[in-house]
Amino acid sequence: MEVINVKIRNINENDFYEVVKLTREAFWNLYIQGCDEHYLVHKMKNHPDYIIDLSFVAIADNKIIGSIMYTKSHIICESGRKLDTITFGPLCVHPDFQKRGVGSALISHSKKIALDNGHKAIIILGHPHNYIKHGFRISRDYDISDSEGRYPFGQMVLELEDGFLAGCSGIFCPSEVFNMEEN
Repeated sequence: MEVINVKIRNINENDFYEVVKLTREAFWNLYIQGCDEHYLVHKMKNHPDYIIDLSFVAIADNKIIGSIMYTKSHIICESGRKLDTITFGPLCVHPDFQKRGVGSALISHSKKIALDNGHKAIIILGHPHNYIKHGFRISRDYDISDSEGRYPFGQMVLELEDGFLAGCSGIFCPSEVFNMEEN
């Protein structure tokens, strides 16, 4: 498919309804029957860990066709030291525009802004196939586990500053906004 050119801008208050709808469209029946990612967007909007300055929408033909949202996260190193990180998700692209470079454009744009704003590392949960090409590595490479000491297949790490994670094996702690009850 042909790569599409998009305009990327910061998300704003007026975008949230469209981003919730877009997220539902992008994730509906993708990993589970139905989806809950659109509810996550709804929860993030007013959560203290939400980083609006790092959250963006992609626009084509005056329509929002993609979005990326960030939250604060951290690692608790075995030494007890806490390292601040950031996490994106959901990253979504409308099904009609997937596999056309929109998600990659959102990742590239937000990585640059994150680095310019002094962030040192991004940790996400996602399919490695989608993120290795952006420089992400599996968390086991850094000896960063989840809270249960496991290394989930989709837990990925990107150092924005080389060596930032050197000597900090530990536990990844995402924002509590990701804790959702099935009900």
